[in-house]
Amino acid sequence: MNIGDTEIKKAYLIGIGGIGMSGLAQLMKDMDVSVSGSDREESPVTELLESKGISVQLTQDGKGVPEDADVVVYSEAVWEDNLDRMRAKELQIPQKSYFDMLGEVSKEKQAIAISGTHGKTTTTGMTAKILRDAGVAPSAIVGSIVKDFGSNYLPGTSDYFVVEACEYKRDFLSLTPSVLVITNIEFDHSDYYMDLADVQSAFTSLIGNMPEDGVVVTDATHPNIAPILIGISQTVVDYTKEDAYELQLPGGFNQANARAAAAVAKLIDPSLTEDTLKISLESFQGTWRRFEYKGKTKNGADVYDDYAHHPTAIEKTLEEVRKRTKGRLFVAFHPHLYSRTHDLFIDFAQAFHDADMVYIAPIYPAREVDDGRVSSEKLAEAITKNGVEAVGASFAEIEIALAEATEGDVIITMGAGDIYKVSNALVA
Repeated sequence: MNIGDTEIKKAYLIGIGGIGMSGLAQLMKDMDVSVSGSDREESPVTELLESKGISVQLTQDGKGVPEDADVVVYSEAVWEDNLDRMRAKELQIPQKSYFDMLGEVSKEKQAIAISGTHGKTTTTGMTAKILRDAGVAPSAIVGSIVKDFGSNYLPGTSDYFVVEACEYKRDFLSLTPSVLVITNIEFDHSDYYMDLADVQSAFTSLIGNMPEDGVVVTDATHPNIAPILIGISQTVVDYTKEDAYELQLPGGFNQANARAAAAVAKLIDPSLTEDTLKISLESFQGTWRRFEYKGKTKNGADVYDDYAHHPTAIEKTLEEVRKRTKGRLFVAFHPHLYSRTHDLFIDFAQAFHDADMVYIAPIYPAREVDDGRVSSEKLAEAITKNGVEAVGASFAEIEIALAEATEGDVIITMGAGDIYKVSNALVA
């Protein structure tokens, strides 16, 4: 592959175990690039990469960076003082962020970008599956491991490229999609965006990146979306007018995802029959950490795991869990980022009303430093004041407490951090 006039034969990816980075690694390998990389710890994703012949260093001390690499790619979570990045600078190897590199790769393809505050991952997986099943042979990078593919990457032979497009820091502006899905828009990423209008402005800019004959697939009447569609030259397709399907996945939100995916598939392949759509969507098995059933505890309680880390996603998911709960509903929530927890605090405190008991793990800091404004204990107190018992607890304490759940009870671990390790332990 080429970046401008430079041929890329060898690439090193720092933070290669990230869900986007690992998908990019697999795509670049399929483009005949020799790919290796580093991450801080082993995970299901690094194991997947190793199984596909992509070498992963589990240290980032600078020693693994190949001197003859043509480019070093780094994830959002990797800072300039990372030893691998410092070594790449010393070797004068060009460095690109994940999204910059994704933009370069997508220039060689017809990009179908799936964006939105919620539902991106499932919609991306569904869209890729329909197009694969219809013989379109797209490639795809999905923000989770899709059970139907056994990977977060789908290799394809056509020019179509289905990609999950994240709005954080306006990163998705590296893409120039011919088809853009906007599942929904809400205020999120408060460490970067000032308010909802600021988030909307990012989506307006993304539409501006599109060709004039591009297509925007969205809920055209949604009050947060309708304003950004005014005056655009691109065609707008309202996915809410699509038929419903008998999905394996629960919830109205997944019905919306399926409708968006179906609308895209019809655009790409107008000859697509309703039977093909129905068979493809109704056989879709879902993705890792999206309302994923993990199994039963030793005492017979059912365990689920979900990536939800925004109040709306939590509330909608728990509504569905409550419907299938005969006994008590236990939630273990891992807040993601101090800024999000603080800025959406009131919404978080009200989002757990369908639960019987909530355990709040210590806030997952990711790229942030604790400024003392918020804590898991403060959130637990606020949830309790809203009528649902909640406590702050460590992973170990949560695991011990939830092990006492019995048959008929349901446990769900939630959050964008590594709370899934608790659900894994409970069903081990």
